[in-house]
Amino acid sequence: MIRTKILGIGGYVPDRVVDNDELAYLNARHERQPARQIDTDDAWIRPRTGIETRRYVPNDGSVATSDLAVAAAKRALADARIEDAHEIDCIILGTLSPDMHFPGTAVIVQRKLGIASGNCACFDLRQQCSAFVYGLQLADAFVRAGTYRRILLIGAELHSHSLDFSMRGRDVTVLFGDGAGAVVLGPNETDDRASGIVHTDVHADGSGAMDLYLKIFDIKKLPYFDGTELYAQMDGKRVFRAAIAGMVASSRAALAAARMSWSDIDWFVPHQANLRLTETVVELAQVPPDKVLSSIDRFGNTSAASVPLTLDYWRREGKIARGHRIMSTVFGSGFTWGTAIFTV
Repeated sequence: MIRTKILGIGGYVPDRVVDNDELAYLNARHERQPARQIDTDDAWIRPRTGIETRRYVPNDGSVATSDLAVAAAKRALADARIEDAHEIDCIILGTLSPDMHFPGTAVIVQRKLGIASGNCACFDLRQQCSAFVYGLQLADAFVRAGTYRRILLIGAELHSHSLDFSMRGRDVTVLFGDGAGAVVLGPNETDDRASGIVHTDVHADGSGAMDLYLKIFDIKKLPYFDGTELYAQMDGKRVFRAAIAGMVASSRAALAAARMSWSDIDWFVPHQANLRLTETVVELAQVPPDKVLSSIDRFGNTSAASVPLTLDYWRREGKIARGHRIMSTVFGSGFTWGTAIFTV
């Protein structure tokens, strides 16, 4: 039986570390000002979110989302012991911060990896914070069907250039950071149903689409872009409630579908949205607290990148090891959500 195996994992974050106190003094170009630009500090941010620091790219126009994606992809390829990127025959990229409106960012990553030969299919996923689990389901189907043999699944985000560094944007701006994570997937011949990607399920409820969105333009209007809606808008309470409901139900359903219990899961790696959200999900889904891995304190919310970036971080720290079984539950704008159980 052909099953999908994770062959390599890689992550990347920019060098600049922005802590909670510095954030309050930054202007739109991320330059520190003498006076506060936002009425916030570590005492306000940390209890509400669990975030202590986040990473920002330089403000000089030298780094795009595709560059973060390429850096993480190269590390995943090296971890998979793939020396020639031409072995990749499919790229799936999840992001809510693409390099441009079109073409998709996956083709730009393909070009930057030096494999723009026409033999590597490219897909962009716009499922925001849920993109990694959506991508796992898509990659798993491709591998099992024999469509592709080496798939590069990437989550990458450059949030810092689209945040509102004023009191108007405080509740969103404090949450997000820049980063990328990637995995390489391929086929493995085995009869072990508990190996590789064991289970995925994804869901959507479009009635919540306008509870968390970034419009930028409105295609039904002429001109379709007027520059008045440049920043993300969020109904935080509705998103929080919907995320808890979706993540708890999806986690429970995944264990039941896989015929597993928490004793069969080594680590729970949820989307890194907000530590309070994670703690609530853990309590209601009855996740053993000692199995929960988080990176939001270091990197903030990196949306599509948060799960693979967290996997990479804790593997390098020595907690996640080959053969460990992971459950990842995610929730994003749309609303979209889902759960995956897989072995690394």
